[in-house]
Amino acid sequence: MAKYAVRPFGGPEAVDWSERINTARMREERLAKAQASLKKHGIAACLLMRPENMRYVTSTKAVNFIDQLRYTVAFAEHDPIVYELPPGNLFGQCPWVKPENLKLAILWADEACGPDATWERAQKFAQSIKQDLKEKGLEKEKLGIDKLDEPGQQALREAGIETVDVMTAMLEARAVKTEDEINCLMMAVAISEVGWYAAYEALKPGVLGRDVIAAANRAMYAAGAEDVWGVLGGARNTGIVQVGDVITIDFCRITYLGYNTCYYRNIIVGRKPNQKEMDLHKRSYERVYNVIEAIKPGVSTADVAKHWLPAKERGYPTEEYTWCEDLAHGLGLWLYEYPTINRLWSFDYPMTLEKGMTMAVEAMEFDPAVGRTKLEEMIVVGDDGAEIMTKMPIKDMMIASPIITA
Repeated sequence: MAKYAVRPFGGPEAVDWSERINTARMREERLAKAQASLKKHGIAACLLMRPENMRYVTSTKAVNFIDQLRYTVAFAEHDPIVYELPPGNLFGQCPWVKPENLKLAILWADEACGPDATWERAQKFAQSIKQDLKEKGLEKEKLGIDKLDEPGQQALREAGIETVDVMTAMLEARAVKTEDEINCLMMAVAISEVGWYAAYEALKPGVLGRDVIAAANRAMYAAGAEDVWGVLGGARNTGIVQVGDVITIDFCRITYLGYNTCYYRNIIVGRKPNQKEMDLHKRSYERVYNVIEAIKPGVSTADVAKHWLPAKERGYPTEEYTWCEDLAHGLGLWLYEYPTINRLWSFDYPMTLEKGMTMAVEAMEFDPAVGRTKLEEMIVVGDDGAEIMTKMPIKDMMIASPIITA
């Protein structure tokens, strides 16, 4: 039987009388894991554009409102180089990044500067990357990339740099979480549950859906959330919550030190659920927990995926239609990491579960009279099986603001 994970002591604030989350250790361990994975895949250097990959290897965070404002050149054998958005708000703030490894990014604002300026900037960008490789004696090596637009890729090709995909190496590095990463995720869960209860208290007949979201967001930011993104839904919800609305909320991408949640519950407003509503909830609950019970170190994702509902039983011809309706997906610095467990990929391309992997396990039901209902738990793979991080009630549908009648 799945058990609850032991949560870390203390809150989101740093103190001098308790270790809590050791960020220095987390920086060192993440970089070491990334470098080991690069070596395993024969990649001596890589260009990282995705925010989660940059944060993993450099422990830096800055604005990313358009692509390629900042990027990192990481090496299997050397410290990474951080190219930062001008004027570079990391300068002087991250002492673990040596001054010689912190440079101004060369960008072209998603080609908004025009085609000629874009090509000039892309060429300058490629030459700077080539120089980084040359200084490390790696100018003849293939360069791993995770995300780069066509002008950037074309400029690298013309500079004589051959590229390969680095996402597999980075996803493998990030798949098994360190002790501090797991504690970051559990802190993110604790913060999201502050928002969950705020939403639960705010849900009542007559309120606006956006006011429920606002109440939850205020509570989570006050509790120490780094970023907040949540969704309020309900098939009969016209924007004004009414008696009998089944509200499905996903507290998705609530982050602490960059680590993400994905956390669904169903709440009915003003009355007890009827039999149809309870049945929908129960079917999702049973599938979620059948999957959780099957999760153990060494088990194949194919063996776990058989507990999900086949697409044909939903009335769909293939699994492409339902790839995320029943799904377990890895969670960390991004919303989708290794492993993935569903009926579309896991049977033909199985992965092996390992201790320290963290996942969100979610199941969905739909009925035209009720709408979509969905349940989701966050878990970490322990020594003997899954350990559950999330604690809001799940077995039975929650009732918000019950109206008492004679």
